[in-house]
Amino acid sequence: MNVIDLPKEHEELFFICLEDWSDEAKEGVARRRAWYSKMKERGLRVKLALDGRGVVGGMIQYAPIERTHVDGEGLYFIYCIWVHGHKKGRGDLTGRGMGKALLKAAEEDARALGAKGMAAWGISLPFWMKASWFKKQGYRKADRDGMAVLMWKPFVEAARPPRWIRLTRLPQPVPGKVNVTIFSNGWCSAQNLPVERALRAARELGDRVVVQEIDTFEPADFRRWGRCDALFIDGREVRTGPPPSYEKVKRLIEKRLRKLR
Repeated sequence: MNVIDLPKEHEELFFICLEDWSDEAKEGVARRRAWYSKMKERGLRVKLALDGRGVVGGMIQYAPIERTHVDGEGLYFIYCIWVHGHKKGRGDLTGRGMGKALLKAAEEDARALGAKGMAAWGISLPFWMKASWFKKQGYRKADRDGMAVLMWKPFVEAARPPRWIRLTRLPQPVPGKVNVTIFSNGWCSAQNLPVERALRAARELGDRVVVQEIDTFEPADFRRWGRCDALFIDGREVRTGPPPSYEKVKRLIEKRLRKLR
């Protein structure tokens, strides 16, 4: 196994989270590509894990926490760590230690850059980005917002734990319309899918649907609202993990349209 910094020739593979076999993964790639082009100038770090054959099987992306959607100081924040786990494409490469190797390499890199610690988000249920996995790697809980658990590992005694920034408000609704509110950061290919699908559905359903899209790339803009990536229909949040299909998003909007007087 070998862990390397992201080379130019693998950028497009990184943008689709190693799922080059998936047409769905390509739906939100433009947003992720744009996010990367801006974030790499703000300290974003990306590493890939290659197996013994040289096949890219895992990735990790992390950045100074001050540039992210988490409240913290002097830490690096892990947006995600992902090892390809599908039989399609490059195959199931989980269970070989790639995740641990990527995390170790990122921690060593962050230490060398002067970080006081590392933070990551995890899910309390046994799915992707499990909080329990980070706990096994020496991380502890700093904060929680529903199923999203903020984990962290201090490198120095002076390090302060990070905190989630929570939803504070939504845009004012437009009376007599179905209001679709989109918060979009661009960092996650999966979270970009509901954005594209909601925009497409709104266009098809006509002028009785109004879309308010909020770009949360800049930390200051994110802090105004307290949501990084989210979809709301008439003030109700739509669960976007896993990403809802286009058909589901359209049905939800149509349901609200039928209630308009």
